[in-house]
Amino acid sequence: MRLLIVAVGQRVPDWAQTAWDDYAKRFPAELKVELKAVKTEPRGSRTVEQLMAAERKRIEEAVPKGARLVALDERGTALTTLALAGKLKDWQLQGDDVALVIGGPDGLEPAFRQMAHERIRLSDLTLPHAMVRVLLVEQLYRAWSVNAGHPYHRE
Repeated sequence: MRLLIVAVGQRVPDWAQTAWDDYAKRFPAELKVELKAVKTEPRGSRTVEQLMAAERKRIEEAVPKGARLVALDERGTALTTLALAGKLKDWQLQGDDVALVIGGPDGLEPAFRQMAHERIRLSDLTLPHAMVRVLLVEQLYRAWSVNAGHPYHRE
């Protein structure tokens, strides 16, 4: 199974890339984690709807056919670490690739959010996109560690 993080935005600070790389390499071979950065639509005289539609097209091109689509959204379901571990276990049992999508500065297009299989949120706080990438990969690693009985997660 593969976990694909599709994130709108191409540039992140070095600290965020270093943290991402550190967590991504910790996953076992049977649970591959990848990051696909999608170009942010240039902000100009276009409407927010036009910007989100353009980003949606790029996101859809990045998501493998048949993948389970999970949108990160401030209105999504709040999960505890143990609940995320349960979801990860379910996803692994289903065997399909899972694409977790982080929207751009304006978020994800509403119709895209609705078509996602699931909508989750990481926090009630508004977080910088680089931080979201790091927080997501860390929590996915933590969820894996819970399921594997690995000592990384202590209750």
